[in-house]
Amino acid sequence: MRYLRSGELAAIRRPRPTDETEFLAAAARSRDLHHPWLAAPDTPESFAAYLSKIRRRDGSGYLICDRASGAIAGYATISGIVLGALRGGYLGYAAFLPYSGTGHASEGIRLAIEHAFTVLGLHRLEANIQPGNEPSRRVARKLGFRLEGFSPDYLFINGAWRDHERWAITAPN
Repeated sequence: MRYLRSGELAAIRRPRPTDETEFLAAAARSRDLHHPWLAAPDTPESFAAYLSKIRRRDGSGYLICDRASGAIAGYATISGIVLGALRGGYLGYAAFLPYSGTGHASEGIRLAIEHAFTVLGLHRLEANIQPGNEPSRRVARKLGFRLEGFSPDYLFINGAWRDHERWAITAPN
């Protein structure tokens, strides 16, 4: 398997249509873990839409894979990429069971951030996290994100408008 970047536990690569079966199975077994924080693509149609979204100019996506087995351990997505003076985007991420809490997601997200800051040429990434989502908040803190603010009713997720904290990280100078 050819990876974009590799760490000790995890590596990242681009999703492919052939990943559909494994990705959908991982999303299904992780549904309770993610609820109500996010709704991972969990149907063939939503997976195809995800692939389409990350192939646009304003998006990029990465599968976080277990280095030992190659299994999909999670994913990271950068959306709303704006170049020019901002050079930024919005980072979303999720771990899949049984890899939640193992360090795979943190390492994979770090690799995706490095890729964004180097290969994509971005300067800033923002992660919007619901206040009660302590695992995601922990990952953001661990990776060096700073809390910048609070946005009430910010994103429509799982049938409701949800408050979010705005966390951001900028490329090293």
